[in-house]
Amino acid sequence: ETGFSGTCFRHDAMDAIWESFPPHTGNFFPIGQLGSVNNGQNANGLWHLRILDEVPGFGTGSLTSVAITFSDEPAPYFNFRHSDLPIVSINTLGETIPNDPKITAYMGIIDNGPGALNELTDPFNGYDGYIGIETRGNSSEQFLKKSYGFETRDSLGEDLDAPLLGMPEESDWVLIANNSDKSLLNNALTFDLAQRMDHYAPRWRNVEVVLNGEYVGVYLLVEKIKRDADRVDVAKLEPADTLGDDLTGGYIVKIDWAQGTNLINWESDFAPPGAGNGQFIRFLLDHPDEPLPAQAAYIQAYVDSFEHALAGAAFSDTAIGFRHFLDERSAIDYFLLSEFARNVDGYRQSTFFHKDKDSNGGELKLGPVWDFDLAYGNANYCGATDTAGWHYLFADLCNTDQNLPPFWWGRLLEDPAYRDSMRCRWESLRYTVLDTVRLDAWCDSMASTLAAGQQHNFSIWRTLGTFVWPNPLPVPETYAGEIQELKDWMHARWLWLDQNIPGTCDFSTARENTPSRARTVVVFPNPFQDRFTVRIPGGTLVQRGALMEMTGRTIALQNTGSPERPEFLVPRDLADGPYVLRLYTAAGPLHVSVVSKAR
Repeated sequence: ETGFSGTCFRHDAMDAIWESFPPHTGNFFPIGQLGSVNNGQNANGLWHLRILDEVPGFGTGSLTSVAITFSDEPAPYFNFRHSDLPIVSINTLGETIPNDPKITAYMGIIDNGPGALNELTDPFNGYDGYIGIETRGNSSEQFLKKSYGFETRDSLGEDLDAPLLGMPEESDWVLIANNSDKSLLNNALTFDLAQRMDHYAPRWRNVEVVLNGEYVGVYLLVEKIKRDADRVDVAKLEPADTLGDDLTGGYIVKIDWAQGTNLINWESDFAPPGAGNGQFIRFLLDHPDEPLPAQAAYIQAYVDSFEHALAGAAFSDTAIGFRHFLDERSAIDYFLLSEFARNVDGYRQSTFFHKDKDSNGGELKLGPVWDFDLAYGNANYCGATDTAGWHYLFADLCNTDQNLPPFWWGRLLEDPAYRDSMRCRWESLRYTVLDTVRLDAWCDSMASTLAAGQQHNFSIWRTLGTFVWPNPLPVPETYAGEIQELKDWMHARWLWLDQNIPGTCDFSTARENTPSRARTVVVFPNPFQDRFTVRIPGGTLVQRGALMEMTGRTIALQNTGSPERPEFLVPRDLADGPYVLRLYTAAGPLHVSVVSKAR
């Protein structure tokens, strides 16, 4: 191959060979660890060149000559021995991991607890058994650092529920590579935000992964989005569930571009706004995996009815409009998260929603959030780096893209009551969950947690300071620079949203909502000293209350009033400053605006 004429692989080269185009003339950082060629041994001897034609019949070529020359100063070998993160060790038993189907492998997890060092030679104490594993991802499938999906299995190859790293037991898990996200934080940040907003999002842990004895980097071990009492908590559809209330839930559906192996999918009746090339919205049924015809027909008809109600003239009518089908609070929170992160894939790919039985509420709920590695300004196309402007208007910038957002989001904003609820929700989040001071502290804390791990990761994946699709330019030269870039972008995006979120929020006259939706409260006095009173429209019964510090610590409150009009006595030693008030009703937890203690 003439493209490699004059090519020199060096461990200290600045340019990576996987980011180069032929001819590859000059010094390049290789794929894999150059130091592992000798690993402290003499590299002289007999070498074999193996050439594999992975696409038979496509293209021709011939090898004219090959030579290997070693320098007098061999590259050092990165000997991964220990970590302050849990270590996941996978042995594929000599097999190559395919995209599909899963192959059998063996996995061990070493986790000696917070503050303890995990040695690679320690016994497996977090998991020790078989798994089925495959690569996963669509565009990310092209990357050298692969993401993986795996299921824990018993010795007979059957699914085995296991509680990995303190997360509730299940059999299906994902290892996210975060290849393009060099902060290594985007997905974890979004999962954390959704959880703080009282929605289920996949639990996660940062880990370091060893594959077949070779260190392959820092990964995010997360729960796969799946129906389960500890994950997406909707009813489990049984084969007998074909009539009445039993048929109405639970379902998990997503909007995505890849049909993949999903056999149950359908197109929306409504083309996405701004479509210029016959684009359409595709729905894929994610759960149940093998629905009966009656079940598949039901959820398709329900989603279709929702879209037609939303598109209809009476779309804002509380009885027959979109609220009859859609949980308003979940839609607002999904919108705010997608817009705050300006997720370039948001609304149009990896967009999940779910439906439980009618007896359990039965409305469509947006979420869980997924696939935010290209969010927070980390994509160089379709305005993704802009801190100003609405991302749901994606087609205004990229109307030729084959995957455009559905009409839902613009239509919802035509309802004044919906806009007001959104503004109230933003007001309750802007100085609490989405407060930039808190977000900065979270990013700094996570960067400290990853201090050693990120050095290990970027010693073999030499991507700091270099372009990895689709990073915007200029690319930060250091890990600290990546963290600062993320924080700076969030600050600017927060400011634009704060000035442009539509609607008004009058706490004394705001429209009453159902318990599962955005609700307004009045707290007085605010700031308070030793006690305060809460009033909620509609006479909601408050069971208990708590204050949450910005660090996340929760302080229980004593209600000296009544469930209809609670009066909370605060601890005498409560420090002055802002707190998040959380009220608990029979319908579940309810976040409200920030409250303050002052002398």
